[in-house]
Parts: sequence; C-alpha cells; structure tokens
Amino acid sequence: MQTFLKKWTDALLDWLGATSAQHDGWDRWVALALAVVLVVLFDFVSRLILVRGVRRLVQRTRARWDDELFSTDVLNRLCHILSAVLLAFILPVVFEEASTAREVVMRLMEVYVVITVLRFVNALLSAAFRIASDRPAWQNKPIKGLRQTAQGIALIISVILIVSILIDKSPTILLTGLGASAALIILIFRDSILGFVSGIQLSANDMLQVGDWISVPKYGADGNVIEVSLTTVKIRNFDNTVVMLPPYILVSESFQNWRAMQLSGGRRVMRSVAIDMTSVQFCTSDMLDRYRTIDLIKDYIDQTEKRVETYNTAHGIAAAERRINGLHQTNLGVFRAYLVRYLQNEVPVNKQMTLMVRQLQPTETGLPMQLYFFTNTVDWIAYEGIQSDVFDHVLAIIPEFDLRVFQNPTGSDLEALRRPDVSLKEDHQHDLNDDHAQEHADGVDRGV
Repeated sequence: MQTFLKKWTDALLDWLGATSAQHDGWDRWVALALAVVLVVLFDFVSRLILVRGVRRLVQRTRARWDDELFSTDVLNRLCHILSAVLLAFILPVVFEEASTAREVVMRLMEVYVVITVLRFVNALLSAAFRIASDRPAWQNKPIKGLRQTAQGIALIISVILIVSILIDKSPTILLTGLGASAALIILIFRDSILGFVSGIQLSANDMLQVGDWISVPKYGADGNVIEVSLTTVKIRNFDNTVVMLPPYILVSESFQNWRAMQLSGGRRVMRSVAIDMTSVQFCTSDMLDRYRTIDLIKDYIDQTEKRVETYNTAHGIAAAERRINGLHQTNLGVFRAYLVRYLQNEVPVNKQMTLMVRQLQPTETGLPMQLYFFTNTVDWIAYEGIQSDVFDHVLAIIPEFDLRVFQNPTGSDLEALRRPDVSLKEDHQHDLNDDHAQEHADGVDRGV
C-alpha cells in the first residue's frame, strides 16, 4: 500500500513540476492529501448508497420506530465513522514508522474517531428517546432529562479518552485523578447531579408530566409545564411569563399538581355569601305562602310544615306558644333548601361529586352561607362562567326570602346617614325664618 501511494505521489509531483530533491519533503504530505480526498469520496459514496438504500427499505415497513432509529442523521453519522476508521487505517501507510509526523497525525486521527463515535451515539440516543416518547406509557414523561444525562455520560467518557490520547496516558490514570477531585466535580456539577436524581424521582413516582398545571406559590409559578430537562423545569404561567425551577426543588418542597382535577371531570366551587344575622327570623304563614310560589321549594315547604305540625301536636304545643316552643321553619332554612335544589336542577354540576350548602362559623361580618359543589367541566372559562352565574342568582334571590346580605358601610351608606341631620337643620332654619317674619309683622302692627 505504501509503495502504491508513493508511486502515485511521485507521478503527481512530476506532473506538477517538482524536482526529485523535493520529492522526499513533499511526497508524504501529498500522499496525506490523496488519502484525505479518497476518504472524502468514500464518505460521499457511502452516504449516497447506504443512506438512500436503507431509507427506502425503512419507508416500506409498517413500523414507525425504525423511521427514527434509521433516520438520515443517524445513518450519516454512521458513514462518518466508517470514513474515519478507513482514514485511520490508511494514514499509518503514508508516514514512516517512528516518525514524529506520524505520531502527531495518528493521535489527531484517533481523536477524530472518538468525536465521530460520540456524534453517532448522541444521534442514536436522540432517536431512541424519540421512539420512547411516542409510546403511550412514556408520553408526557420528563424523559428529556434522562436523555441529557445519557448524552452527558457519553461526553464525559469521550473527553477522558481524548485527553488520554493527547497526553498518551492510560484512561485509568485520569479516572484515578478524577476520583481524587470528586468533591470538586460534585461542586461543579451539583445542579446536573441533583437534576438527574430528581428527574428519576419525578418520573418514577409520576409526580410531574409535560402539560401538567402546577402551582408553586413560593416561586411565583402557576401554569403549565412545557419542558422538563436535566437542570430545569420550565413553567409557562397563565400571564404568559415563564418560570424556570431546578427539578430538585419540586422533589424537596411541596407543589400542587392539578392533573387529578383535570382528569376527574369536575372542578370544585367553594364560595360563601355573608348573611346579615339580624334578618334571620321564624317564618309566618304569610311568608310561607309567599315562598310556596317558588316551584323548587314548594314540596319542601309543605313536607316540612307537616312534620312541624305533627311534632307540635304530638307534644301538645299550642299555636300561641309556638313563638318560643316547638318546631318552626326559618327563612334561612328555607333559603338553604332552595339553594340545594337550585344547584341540583338549574346548574351544570357533576352529580357524582359532593354537593352541599352549609353554614360556617358566624363572624363579625355576618353568617357565611357556603356553596360547595363541583361543575361538570374543568375548562377554566366555562368554570368561571358557571360560578359567576350561580352567585349572580344567589345575590339577586336573597331579598325574596326576607334576608339581607351583610356588607360593610360604603360611601353612599354614610351619605344616607347624614341626610336626616341636614333635613333637621333645614327645618330649624325654616322655623327661624317664620319666627322672624312673625316678629316683623307684629312690629308693623305696633307702628314700630
């Protein structure tokens, strides 16, 4: 092989007009150039034949995983490895043994082989993780961090091999040195190591998926997860800002994941309206007759009234004593029964989930009447619309039950308190004017 290359280089140098004395200085470099050109042509032809041939075979199959595993990028980098190996095989023939030039070029060639293998491994890992992400069991899983970890390990191995080649030392020596400086390495790659471990925990425990709505109030995060990598969890808030958190924060601290709510088919409404406790009273016959005109609670009022009459009669409680003794219906109880039936019949609620209307602990701002139910949709806009419609109706219907909503005094309330004082002052001024007019009239009559 060396004789063949020497003949070609001598012929090429003679054709270029170089003298024989110059042959010894130029022939090996011209041979190197010829070898490089030969390898480049081989790389081009192999990519032309191998890539096109394999891609045609892959496209004929029904499986989809082979489209990624034998993608153009993977096959091109495989051809680069074959070309690098061929060049590494040819170069020792070009240079004489034990020459400095051969040693330098061969070391650079070995480095190039390592780099081409690294690029091929990265492409293969990317294809493998794309195949995994298409499977239902792995969809929306934070596997990007695992891919980055695998590529990082491959990079570290490649760097160790390259350094050992350049300094002509065994890789074990470098690994021993790295072991001695493990503390420094851990300090430098702390986030990557913690991110790798946290990514495995997030994935293994199914704590987080891409697309989940999570809330981390401590760090101002409230939105959808758009990316989970080795060192970062990227969250797009609902105001379109982006918050980036280290994965280990989500493992070491608590966060709220709304995925279960979204999958349940119902979203909770838990809101209260404050009732003025001074407006709560026993129902009179006129009040009950008026409430009976409301279709939703007509049957409830009749049934409850029968139970009240039965109890009071059985215990000998006369009608005159019922102001204090015996059972009574209250306007607040009737209102609570109305709200339950209103939610059950008029509001799109999830009937498989909890629905109740309850009183909370009274406070200085009134008696909270809480509506607790789940809508039949988890869509945010529809949910807010249902919630608003319900409380629009509740606030409007409260006066029909002779109840009042508690509300702190506003400017108009204070203005109304001032008006009686103003009227008294005006009446007093009118009286003074009348007195003055009468005195003037008396003075005229006396001829004053």
